[in-house]
Amino acid sequence: MSIETQFRLVNNSNYIKYLRENSHWYKYLNRSNNFFKDFDNEMKINYKLRPTDRISKAIDTFDMIQTVLSALKQ
Repeated sequence: MSIETQFRLVNNSNYIKYLRENSHWYKYLNRSNNFFKDFDNEMKINYKLRPTDRISKAIDTFDMIQTVLSALKQ
């Protein structure tokens, strides 16, 4: 595994956590740095860190607050 890839992994706790949970990625990251982008995308999908996931979470929170306020209003 290249030094650059190792630094990326060490500097992000989500990478380390995901790598420990899905150890098959060690093999791919050791082979080539080109797999890091795939690793990053899969980690973001699994931990719901993509911008679309954050937007949907914010919308869900807003809907919940709106529901609670409407229930209190009645």
